[in-house]
Amino acid sequence: MDAAVKEAAVSRFLREYPQMERAACDHPALLGCTDVDWLQIPGCPAGIPVLLRSLLDEAAGPAALPVLENVVMNSVFHLSAVMPAVLPFLIRLAAVPGIAVRPDLVGLLVLAADLSLPVNADDERQVMMFGNDCDHPEREWCRAAFAAHASDLRALLEEGTLPDGLISVDDRECLLGAVEPQRCPS
Repeated sequence: MDAAVKEAAVSRFLREYPQMERAACDHPALLGCTDVDWLQIPGCPAGIPVLLRSLLDEAAGPAALPVLENVVMNSVFHLSAVMPAVLPFLIRLAAVPGIAVRPDLVGLLVLAADLSLPVNADDERQVMMFGNDCDHPEREWCRAAFAAHASDLRALLEEGTLPDGLISVDDRECLLGAVEPQRCPS
């Protein structure tokens, strides 16, 4: 999905939910969101702060999530350059109890952790599917974002924080692995 298509999807969302543009952005999970220079990120639509804010809204959240997912993904196997900047907010939003899209946010975090793993350059199949790491710096940027927000992610994954059944044992391990420095092959 190219940048113009992503921008059009965000514009459609904003037309359908114009009240979200005027909504306050003072939730602790979004602290610093307005400080990010979103337009300097390649392929990043202007409305990212509104999409993130909309995830907290019971009515707009389910409509905002697929738009955000399209923005942070370039394809099924590739993260966009926007994902590393969005990760801190996704981690904190996933910790907010009661938001309608919480299970999907946790799933998106697991996907980001999984797709940010380094690719074994000696494995032809992996390289064909995911590309070389040198061609996809967003993977390393995501690993850095997970590491920078390790305490928030670990707090989210503490026993009893997430409702039973919201995350599998494998997905929990994947997310915990995202904050471990030894996850890169030597």
